[in-house]
Parts: sequence; C-alpha cells; structure tokens
Amino acid sequence: MSNIPFLHARDLVKAYGDRRVLDGVSLTASPGQRLGLVGDNGVGKSTLLRLLAGDEEPDAGTVSRPPDCGFLLQELPFGPDSTVRHVIDDALAEIRAARQRLDDLGRKMADDPDNTELLAEYGDVLDWAQDHDVWDADRRAELVLTGLGLSDVDPNRRLSAFSGGQRSRLGLAALLIRQPRAMLLDEPTNHLDDEAVTFLEQQLSRLPGTVVVASHDRVFLDAVCTDILDLDPARGGVTRFGGAYSDYLAAKRSERARWEQQYVEEQQELAELKESVNVTAHQVNHHRVIKDNNKVGYDRHGGRVQKQISRRVRNAQQRLDELTRTQVQRPPLPLRFKADLTGKPVQDQLAVSLRHVQLPGRLQLDQLDVTTSARLMVQGGNGAGKSTLLKVLAGKLTPESGVVHRARGVRVGLLEQDVTFADLTKSPRQIYAAAAGPGAVALSQLGLLAGRDLDRPVGQLSIGQRRRLALAVLIARPPEVLLLDEPTNHLSLGLAEELEQALRSAPGAVVIASHDRWLRKTWEGAELVLADGKVA
Repeated sequence: MSNIPFLHARDLVKAYGDRRVLDGVSLTASPGQRLGLVGDNGVGKSTLLRLLAGDEEPDAGTVSRPPDCGFLLQELPFGPDSTVRHVIDDALAEIRAARQRLDDLGRKMADDPDNTELLAEYGDVLDWAQDHDVWDADRRAELVLTGLGLSDVDPNRRLSAFSGGQRSRLGLAALLIRQPRAMLLDEPTNHLDDEAVTFLEQQLSRLPGTVVVASHDRVFLDAVCTDILDLDPARGGVTRFGGAYSDYLAAKRSERARWEQQYVEEQQELAELKESVNVTAHQVNHHRVIKDNNKVGYDRHGGRVQKQISRRVRNAQQRLDELTRTQVQRPPLPLRFKADLTGKPVQDQLAVSLRHVQLPGRLQLDQLDVTTSARLMVQGGNGAGKSTLLKVLAGKLTPESGVVHRARGVRVGLLEQDVTFADLTKSPRQIYAAAAGPGAVALSQLGLLAGRDLDRPVGQLSIGQRRRLALAVLIARPPEVLLLDEPTNHLSLGLAEELEQALRSAPGAVVIASHDRWLRKTWEGAELVLADGKVA
C-alpha cells in the first residue's frame, strides 16, 4: 500500500463572523496512520473535521481526500421512519455491489479471457474489495453490532424510537461496517460504556486506512493514535507529535521545559543588553595618561576608543531590538492549588463521617470516614449514586435517616455538575474576586477562562465556562475537603492534566466522582465503587 499522503489539508483558514477558528492549519495522513486532534474547547477540532470531510468549505486553503471518506455525523442521514435494517443495509450496499461486480466480471472474463479492459477493471474492483475486507463484511456487521451493544435491538425498530446516544452508536456501527479508507470521527466514545470503547479501540487499531479523531478520552487516544496534532497555540503554532497520547504528554513536558528555559535566558539577555546600551558600553575608556605632552596621539587613540564604544553600543542596540521583536511569550502559568492562601493545612483529622445514611432509591451507605488527608475516587455507572454521595458529604442533601458529622472548623467545598450563580449579571472577574479575596492568584492566570470572557455577564457563559469559573473559585481558597463531581468535564486535555497534577499536592482531602478513564487509571488513592446507591 502506498505511503503517499492521500488525506491532505494545506493552509486552512475558517472564520465564523469576526471569529477566526482556523488560521493556516495543515496536515497530512497516510494509510495506517491514526491522527488524534487535541486542544482547548473552541480551537477548531470539529471545524477541521468538517472541512476534511467536505461538509464545509474553507475560506482559504485546500483539502484533498480519497473518494471513500466516512464522517461520523452527529445525526444519522435517515428519516425517523427508517429502521435499523435500513441503516445496516445502506452500510453494506457498496460492499455487496463490489462482490456482485466481481462475480459479473469473472463470468465475462471466462467468456473473453483476452479482454484487457475487463482484466483492468477486475483488478481495480478486487483491490477495493481487499481494502474493505468485503468477504468478511456480514460477519463484521454482526461483530460490530454486538461490540457496540446493539445486537439485541430489533432490526425493524424505527429510528424515531431511539435515544440520541443509541442513534450515535448506530451511526458509528454503520461506519465501522463500511470501513472507508479515511474515517473522520468527532468524539466517538460519547454514549459508549467501557466495554464498547475497548471494542472500538480494537477495531480502529486494525484498520488499514486513515483515521482522524477528536476526543477527550485520553485512554482512547493512547490506545488508538499513531500521531497527535495539537491545535492549541504554542511557540511554533499548530504542532504534530509522533506516537500515542502518552508520548505526546512526554514531548509536551519537554517542550514546556525548553520554553521556560528559553524565556528565562532571553529575559536575562534582554536585561544585560539594556544594561550594556545604557551603562556598560559608555564606561569603556582607554584610561591612558598623556605622556610627553603627546596630545595628538592621545586624541587619536581616544577617537579609536569612542568608535569602539559606538560600535558596541550599536551592536547591543541592534541585538536588543531584534530580541525584543522575536522573544518568546512567557509560558502561561500552570494550574496550581495555592496552599498559602488558607494557611497551613489542618492537622490530619476526621473531617466528615457518615453512619447508616439512607436516601431511598438513591443512596444506602453504612459507613464512610473522610479525613483531611484523604484521597478517594467514587466510581460507578450512571445512576449509581456518586453525585448523591458528594452532595450528602457537602451538606447539600439531607438523608432521610442516618448521621452525617462534620468536624468543627473544617470547610467543605463541592464542584457540582450543574453550576448556578445567584447573580447572572455579574462577571466572572467580580464573582472570583469576591470569593477569592485579596492576595489570590488572578483569575486570568488560572487558564480556565479566555480573556474575552472575564468581564462578560456570567449568564452569557456556556455550561462549561460556568463550571470552570466555579472550579476557579474553589482553587482560589482550597477548602479542607474538596469534592469534585466529574471535574475534567468541559476541560481541555492539557488543563485536565494540570488539574490532576495539582490535586496530587492539594492541601486537605480530595474526593472525586468521575467517568474519566484516564483519571481513574492514574488514580493513586482509595476507591469506592457504587452500584444502585450501594457499595458494590
């Protein structure tokens, strides 16, 4: 199979109104390569996928793609009266047509073995059939439906009876059955349980074609990708990294260290150049005493010194001007928990204890103790009772029976999934300043909100932006017990990494409920698994 890139984008530019989402983005992808798109929310991952698929046209730049290119759409291109059988038959239609065409050509070639045109067409169709593994397509369809949890669905069931998540899984199934040579996926693990995600990882890793995928699932990116394209602004703009997500993280850490070192060195050189221009160069002097009343010789030598001074000053000024223009920007400060904002963490003690707590249908827990140094991960499927437990610990919910005890002087803070603010007319900067108090790290330095959003009314912010603001308030004055419900939702992958790193050194207790597989995989503390509101 040729290694010539057959999915190619060059200098793509795309704007919506006055907001430029993509500015000169290029990429190439060859068969066998699986390229992961990462970057903060809003940097253009979904836009780039739509441009690659041809669903939208760029304002500038070009895209070349193979004719056999599949894009996982948010909505299936079928009417509500269509059935599951219609979707699967449509996915298999081209494959079945290829098999039929090979049979027809084989019969014609038997009757006319010297027909070179028939032979050439047979070779082309056979190559396509082999690339798409057409002889295994029916078995593949059954395997895919089973792997994505759709095997028990009635083939005659209408799409109008499906939930959004089920339709998304069906669309993904159709794409895997079709097995196009270029596959473009936008958050394909949404609506999949862990087993289905593992199945998807295995399927994509075996594909002979190209995959370009945008995903917040870091375990998925690590299992599938051969390359990572980082769309976040950096020193060199959009950057491509070879390897899986783990390799990307290591390379990013090294790049961050080099960036910080270059910034420090350049700032030191700038200071020295300014000193040289303003002071040091002017202090150069021959300090020669006139001998034998040789004033002419002295003046001649003094002139050479003055020329030397001028040359040094001029060279220093030129370098200063150049470095001022080209200096790297200061690396953004990583997210940090500031322990000194609340004084020293309290001595390790029992912070919250639960005994025989019951909320019928939601939570039943005999005993749980959380100390001020605890690290606890609460796991379980949807409806298992994770959010309910965090709200009980925080005092947001009162159980119908049982005892909840909180130690005196211990503050408990909760980041909920659904964040509300009392006054929607206030800006994030105002809300943060009131909560953080004097001496706190500036909201702009936390990297949780873009500068353009700091002074907008909070009522105009998205759900994700409001959650990040609520997280910023907690970070400014970390409580002794920090409760986080799905903390990496609505965070970029880079920010999620920084948050997790910060949590490892946070003062006080940290209790997290999360579906994030990467966070669960790297968790080093205790774990509590719930099912139907009870300890599993």
